[in-house]
Amino acid sequence: MENLRSILANNLKENRKRCGFSQSMLAEKANITTQYVAMIEISRKFPTPEMLERLAEALGMEAYALFMVKPSPKDAMERLHDTLVCNIERVVSEAVERSVAPYMKR
Repeated sequence: MENLRSILANNLKENRKRCGFSQSMLAEKANITTQYVAMIEISRKFPTPEMLERLAEALGMEAYALFMVKPSPKDAMERLHDTLVCNIERVVSEAVERSVAPYMKR
């Protein structure tokens, strides 16, 4: 599991690139130094809540989104597998109950 600092670093960099910004462009929009943006992106610095809001605003997003963790394909497949297994077990159980119920009333 990644730590909060590295999640922020990765998300900041990804969203900066998605917007087509260089570090210096983002720094200018957020009114901070390019070095500070670089330090956040390599997990050396952790911004204050106010700074997070400025960075998020410059990127056109909500600050909380900078901490969102995207599930890996493996995690998604495991969740899908678990859901399918539960659904299959439920359907089979209900089918067995319906087929056995008439014989249980006798």
